[in-house]
Amino acid sequence: MIRFECDYAEGAHPKILEKMVETNFEQTPGYGVDEYCESARNRIKQLCGNDKIDVHFLVGGTQTNMTVIASMLRPHQGVISANTGHVNVHETGAIEATGHKVLTVASADGKITAGQVRKVYEAHWNDVTHEHMVQPGMVYISHPTENGTTYTKAELEALSKVCSECQLPLFMDGARLGYGLEADGSDLTLKDIAKLTDIFYIGGTKVGALFGEAVVISNDSLKKDFRYLIKQRGGMLAKGRLLGIQFDVLFNDNLYFEVSKHAVKLAMLIRNAFNEKGYKFLYDSHTNQQFPIIPNDKLEILSQKYSYSFWERIDEKHTAVRFCTSWATREEDVKLLIADIESL
Repeated sequence: MIRFECDYAEGAHPKILEKMVETNFEQTPGYGVDEYCESARNRIKQLCGNDKIDVHFLVGGTQTNMTVIASMLRPHQGVISANTGHVNVHETGAIEATGHKVLTVASADGKITAGQVRKVYEAHWNDVTHEHMVQPGMVYISHPTENGTTYTKAELEALSKVCSECQLPLFMDGARLGYGLEADGSDLTLKDIAKLTDIFYIGGTKVGALFGEAVVISNDSLKKDFRYLIKQRGGMLAKGRLLGIQFDVLFNDNLYFEVSKHAVKLAMLIRNAFNEKGYKFLYDSHTNQQFPIIPNDKLEILSQKYSYSFWERIDEKHTAVRFCTSWATREEDVKLLIADIESL
C-alpha cells in the first residue's frame, strides 16, 4: 500500500536523525535552554527579520493551539475561527476543555475575511445583552487551511488591520506552514507573517521533523510568562534539545523550504493528472493537499493500491477525497499513481 492520506506518515529527515545520533551522549541543560534551542531560535529570528521576537518549542499541533489560545484569552472570551478550522473540527474539543468557546464563522474554502471578523466584533458589542455572551477575544487562522487553501499577503494585511482596530490578537496556525510558503503563487514570507500576526507557529511535525512546533511571538504583551503556561499545559519537554536540534537542522541551508517545495511539486503533478482526467476538485489547493472528486467506482480501483483520506460525499456516485504528499514522498510512487489515474 502506498500512503497518501497524510503528511506525517514517515519519521524524520535523515539529517535530523544523523544530528540526533551525533549529539546523543552530549549533556545539555533541559527544558529548551540548551545551545541547540538557542541556535534554532536565532535562525528563526533571522528569517523573520526580527531579533526581538520570542521563540518557544512545543511537541505537537493540538498542544500548541491549546496552549497559545488559552494563554491569550481571559475566562469570558472565545476565539474566532472558520467553521472548518482545525481547532473547531479536529482537536476533540481541546479549546473548549480550557474553558473557552470557539466562535465560528462560515467558510467555503477554509479562510476567513477581515469583513467577517469585523462583523462578529460589531455584532457582539452592538448587542445590548453582550455581557451575557462570550466575548470575541482573538482570531485564529491557519496557513494553509484545513482545505489546502492559502492567504495572500493582501488578505493577511486586511486581517491584521481589522484585528488591530478591534484589539483582537491574530494567531496563525502553521502546522503546514512550509507547504503554504512554497505553494504555487504564494506571496507571503516568514517576515510578512511575523510582522502581520501577533503570534504564529512554524510546523515541524508535518514538515520534516520527527515532532515539534516552533511558536513565534511578536506581540510584547503576549510574551510574559509564556514558559509558565507551556509547563502548566504539559508542553515543556524535559529533553528540550530534541526540539532545538530538529529546528536547527531544518533551518540550516534552506532545508525546511526545500523539503516543502518537494512536496508541493509532487502534489501539483497529482493535481495535473486528475485535471487531465477531467475530474473537478472540492477546493482550489496549490499546496501538498489535493481534494479531487472521484467517481466511486474509480475510487474503488485506486483504493486497491493507495491510501487516501475520505473528505466529503458529493452525491451517490461521487466522493471527494484528499491525496496528501509530504517532505518524504517518493517521486516514483507519484509516477505510479499518475499512471493509474491515467488508466482509470
